[in-house]
Amino acid sequence: MTTEYSPRLFERDDDIRAIGEGLLACTLPRAAWTHEAHLGACLWLIAERPDIDVDADIADIICRFNESVGGVNDDHNGYHDSITRAYVAGVRLFLAATPETTLVGRVNALLLSDMGRRDWPLRFYSRDLLFSVAARRGFVEPDLAPFSDNHSPLA
Repeated sequence: MTTEYSPRLFERDDDIRAIGEGLLACTLPRAAWTHEAHLGACLWLIAERPDIDVDADIADIICRFNESVGGVNDDHNGYHDSITRAYVAGVRLFLAATPETTLVGRVNALLLSDMGRRDWPLRFYSRDLLFSVAARRGFVEPDLAPFSDNHSPLA
C-alpha cells in the first residue's frame, strides 16, 4: 500500500461546504483540490445536496472543474471514473455506519478511517486494473473484492 500520511483535517462545516460549492461553481483553486477536498466534497454532496444525483452527475462535475482550472480529462490525467465511484460507494457505506452527526465530524472521521486512505481502492482492485485506461475512462468492476456491506469502510 502507500506510505502513511496524516490527513489535513477540517476545522468547520463551512470549510467543507466552501469546497463543495467551489467545485460546483468551478471557482475552487486548483491547489485546493486535494485528496481531503475530494472526500469532503463527495460526503457533502451525498449528505447535503439531495438535489444532485451524485451517481449520474459526479463525472461531469469533476471533469468540468478539471477543465476550468486548465486540466485535461484523458487516458492518463484528470477524472478517474473507477476511483471516483469506489469512493462514492465507500462514502455511502461510511455514512451509514458512522455515529458522527456534524458535517465536519463526519468528514474528519472519514479522513481518519481506513476508507479515507489514498490507497483504499486497492483493497478491491489490483493496481494494474485500477490504473488502466479502461478504469479511468469508465467504471470497471473490482477484481479483488466486491463493494458491499460486508466490506465496511470502517474496517
